[in-house]
Amino acid sequence: MAERTYATGRRKNATARVWLSVGKGDFTVNGKPMNEYFDRETLKMSAMQPFDVTETRGQFDILATVKGGGISGQAGAIRHGISRALAEFDIEKYRPRLKSAGFLTRDPRMVERKKFGLHKARKRPQFSKR
Repeated sequence: MAERTYATGRRKNATARVWLSVGKGDFTVNGKPMNEYFDRETLKMSAMQPFDVTETRGQFDILATVKGGGISGQAGAIRHGISRALAEFDIEKYRPRLKSAGFLTRDPRMVERKKFGLHKARKRPQFSKR
């Protein structure tokens, strides 16, 4: 077991670099505490889910830098990065739980591109018979 592990997490257009070390539960995102960076409670819960699954909340310090995408995609990217870092930290203990929860799989859903002649990706102009 290493004392500090690194992992990359991705979701939508967001990329998170996550460093995980044994500590007292400090969570820093882009130089700010997690409670300041994420204003919605659901985003905080999403980022902390890997610790709930592995029952390790408060045992690790997290330093994350995240770029791209929106706030929701960034929370998902951090969750993915934390999961990968935990799995690398102790493979036999944490990986099966994280894998069964689906946190180690990168979510492939992306925004569909806008097509010409349409308002959005699929929304069409109103049809006029005359």
